[in-house]
Amino acid sequence: MRKMKGLSLILFCLIFLLSACGGGNNAAGNTPPPAPETGNKAPENTAESEPPAAEEPAVDLGGRVIKVAAWWDLKPAGATAGEKARLEKIAEVEKKYNCKIEFVNVPFEEYMNKFTTSVLAGEPFADIVQLEYKSALPAILKGQLLPISEFTTEKNNINNKADLMIKSPALGGGEYAFDNPGTIALGIHYNRDIFKKLGLPDLQELYNKGEWNWDKFLEIAKQATKDTDNDGKTDVWGFSGWAIDAVKHFTAANGGKIVDDENGKEMLSDPRTIEAAEFVNRLYNVDKVVRVKSGNKTNWEETNTFLDGNVAMFVAAEWQLKDLTFEVGVVPIPNGPQGSPKQTYAFTAAAAKFIPKGVKDPAIVYQIYEETFDIPPTEEYPGQDYMESIYANQEDIDMIREHISGTGVITVDEAYPNYPTGAFVEDIIVKNQSVAATAEKYKQQAQAAVDKLGK
Repeated sequence: MRKMKGLSLILFCLIFLLSACGGGNNAAGNTPPPAPETGNKAPENTAESEPPAAEEPAVDLGGRVIKVAAWWDLKPAGATAGEKARLEKIAEVEKKYNCKIEFVNVPFEEYMNKFTTSVLAGEPFADIVQLEYKSALPAILKGQLLPISEFTTEKNNINNKADLMIKSPALGGGEYAFDNPGTIALGIHYNRDIFKKLGLPDLQELYNKGEWNWDKFLEIAKQATKDTDNDGKTDVWGFSGWAIDAVKHFTAANGGKIVDDENGKEMLSDPRTIEAAEFVNRLYNVDKVVRVKSGNKTNWEETNTFLDGNVAMFVAAEWQLKDLTFEVGVVPIPNGPQGSPKQTYAFTAAAAKFIPKGVKDPAIVYQIYEETFDIPPTEEYPGQDYMESIYANQEDIDMIREHISGTGVITVDEAYPNYPTGAFVEDIIVKNQSVAATAEKYKQQAQAAVDKLGK
């Protein structure tokens, strides 16, 4: 009996040891790691969790040069942390795909000719091109640009989180354009120095109180138009700008468009356009609160008249504001009687990236470009470094981000040859013709221009 007890004891110990060592299904063998000190709960059953999906091997492009073109240099300058990080990412992506990314800078006056001739020849001069919407629309209608659906999949960032790349507004009945997220700041900018000197109410305070509209705009413009040195001549004006642009912007702020490119319809005769044109005409010819430096109300150079520092309010984009000699503020272009805060300006200079027809392996080209933006964020919001380089006051940046950015209306009347926006404005602002009669005069020509491009 004593031998059996001893043997049993030995067998029991041996079985215990074997069980402890084998432990593949034993709870003791699956003890989770200690929870991190952040207080997060440790993952359960880690031994049975799915392994991370293996990353697909990169395509070897054999040294191919991928060209990205614009009428300025798109290559990051390396002046900010974000630009330095992207340069490093570009080098990493080039190595990953065995390719070279080249940024092509073509002068603006040569750009569209180079695009058109190269695409027609079946050899686009660049794999990704920057195009203005007014230039892209004819190219889309002629089948010269690829829709986003042809070079992206459900796995691309643009179709998911869209924090690296976003789809730009639709054009020509579909989605063709893309770009990295940014901030647009086109609105009524105002000379704070003049406002303080003349004791005028701050426009941001008026906006925040819900008092910023066309009537208030005109009231302040009249108050700001003065002879401040008593020499019998006006030396400060309420407003300045390019009359053609002003009609487009105030039409947008009134809920309208100069042309409806989505439905192929002229809009010069639309009541919202007529109402906006009448308001702009009042600024120029009735209350005479506009400074016309060149003597020509429809001269494009009037867009820069505000730089002299003697105009209280003006329509401008943020890129026009560098090296100012006065403090500037910004609010949205005020809404007209038929407008809403969702639509405040005419986005006449809208532009984005496109992939031309004829580009080899467009999906790979797009994937590579998207990956170059996959870097740790260095800004609190897209375009922070850029905005802070222009605006000194946080209130201005907040106004832009909360009330201006994203409220532009794509305006592509210039895409249609012979669309008579210029003649329409010229007759009204320069020749003092009736707005309604002028709209009726050019209605047929405008519709014909739209119809012709669509064929």
